[in-house]
Amino acid sequence: MMATPVKDGLIPVGVIGGARGLKGDLRVKSYTADPKSIGSIGALTDETGTKVFALKVIGQQKNVVLARIKGVEDRNAVDALKGQMLYVERDGLPETDEDEYYFSDLQGLDVELVNGEPFGRVVEVEDFGGGPFLEVASLHHGRVLVPFTKASVPEVDIAGRRIVIDPPEGLLEAGDPEPQGDG
Repeated sequence: MMATPVKDGLIPVGVIGGARGLKGDLRVKSYTADPKSIGSIGALTDETGTKVFALKVIGQQKNVVLARIKGVEDRNAVDALKGQMLYVERDGLPETDEDEYYFSDLQGLDVELVNGEPFGRVVEVEDFGGGPFLEVASLHHGRVLVPFTKASVPEVDIAGRRIVIDPPEGLLEAGDPEPQGDG
């Protein structure tokens, strides 16, 4: 099954998890700085921008938002939406402050080292809970995860489509080979 390409200008802001109860309440993993704001940042759509979800936040439980979607009335309807990514139009989002970025604005930027040497390109921005990382497809080191901190990423130039990195010591060194066992 081929994935549907994401319409230009859409930014992922969350994903529908599972049902909460039997009456259509659902869990949403929000990617927004304030998880509850997913219900007020604008019209939420699918990846094509054609299907609109009228999401109403009703609470928060640990790291997920509890919500309802207009027209989703029972657990079966929620189960049919499980895994559905939720997007918002980039143009509808507020402007960022200095040194503040939308992850999607960083994707595709060229990466260079502090000495000006070309290094690669940002493929993805990931946050596994300990802070964001830039996943960089480097020219000579394969895929590298660079901590998105001021020390490791001293310069971000969105207009110039580039990022300057100062990788932490040891990041680009080859690791020990995996031990090979007899089974």
